[in-house]
Amino acid sequence: MGQVEQSAIDEAMAKIMDPELGRPITDLRLIDRTTVSGGSVELEFHLTAPFCPPMFALKIASDIKAGLLSVPGVTGAKVTLRGHYLAEAVNKQVNKAVPSPA
Repeated sequence: MGQVEQSAIDEAMAKIMDPELGRPITDLRLIDRTTVSGGSVELEFHLTAPFCPPMFALKIASDIKAGLLSVPGVTGAKVTLRGHYLAEAVNKQVNKAVPSPA
């Protein structure tokens, strides 16, 4: 399997909406960096405000992770929120390991 296409990632991220503003996170320029290595993608982002409600912060982070994992060829994704007062807790929650089925 080859490198994941950046255009496919961009397309998936354009579908992620800010729940308060109802606009795509790409239009709001909330994505700071995307790194692709084989099938693994790391994405760093920020929110429109450092005190954005935690439920919205976690929703956006979770939507980003699900969006990344929906891209053909992506086998793993790490999402990092920066500049939010609860960034550490959001990052821990969204990136926690999912137990594999027995």
